[in-house]
Amino acid sequence: MAARAALITGITGQDGAYLAKLLLQKGYAVFGVLPRRASDMLWRLRYLGIQDDVQLLDGDVTDLSSVIRAVEHSQPAEVYNLAAQSFVGTSWSQPILTGMVTGIGAVNLLEAIRMAQPKARFYQASTSEMFGQIREPVQSETTPFYPRSPYGAAKLYAHWMTVNHRESFGLHASSGILFNHESPLRGPEFVTRKVTLAAARIKLGQQKSLRLGNIDAQRDWGFAGDFVEAMWLMLQQDQPDDYVVATGRTTTVRDMCSLAFNAVGLRYEDHVEIDPALMRPAEVEVLLGNPGKARERLGWSATTPLEDLISMMVEADLARERQTA
Repeated sequence: MAARAALITGITGQDGAYLAKLLLQKGYAVFGVLPRRASDMLWRLRYLGIQDDVQLLDGDVTDLSSVIRAVEHSQPAEVYNLAAQSFVGTSWSQPILTGMVTGIGAVNLLEAIRMAQPKARFYQASTSEMFGQIREPVQSETTPFYPRSPYGAAKLYAHWMTVNHRESFGLHASSGILFNHESPLRGPEFVTRKVTLAAARIKLGQQKSLRLGNIDAQRDWGFAGDFVEAMWLMLQQDQPDDYVVATGRTTTVRDMCSLAFNAVGLRYEDHVEIDPALMRPAEVEVLLGNPGKARERLGWSATTPLEDLISMMVEADLARERQTA
């Protein structure tokens, strides 16, 4: 009997790699859509030791024809859309690209499923950035959205189009409204990895200081390895729905810096410099998720405390920097 198949867009990203590993452990045949945009896109799959276990298909979510071919080739029971231009800061300088990849790309995948594999279950990676200028102190599935970046706006379009395809065409389409989730596989442009990498390099004498923007912004940070399990659980439910995936704890960037530098025996105050040029045009000051629905209906909750997550990331960055020194 053939293994149950899953198709992942964004498989070479942080979440895609962890999700691929989880699905492989569960016995799935895992296919990934691979756009040819960078010189080395496979390092995360190698890091997790699964590069040879996934089947990569040439394609791009902005190209409907290639997405249809990927769906037809893989015949997936489950499709996970994790592809996006996902760096919020870049979305202001590349708003059209962000809209095409993050917004229209999701609709291309929904349409491909509707045409070629309508029984497949679909997961859309939504984001807490859709809440933006928060309307409630703790954000849940019923909190009104007010995105404060082109990225958040593009994700909101993809989110509502997922709801639309669910209600209009009967697709088993669910969205995970994920709050910030990090890991050693996070790109160095994201603030958590920027901080842990700088702490490691400063400890090793490879760097002297770290420039940051608003270090008093607060985020609900979890471990990506925990969050991908929630994605899978959503597609195991009889009825599709939308779920907030979060830890329920918020922490400032300042305190996260303290954790990272303390992990290598340093004080962040001695090395972190505030650079006004790194301030966002429109800031999201506080994000704090209520994961109650995911806990009650999916049986999911975050299991990795922020302290352990930051320690894990710093140790991974120390090991990688020592190897390349």
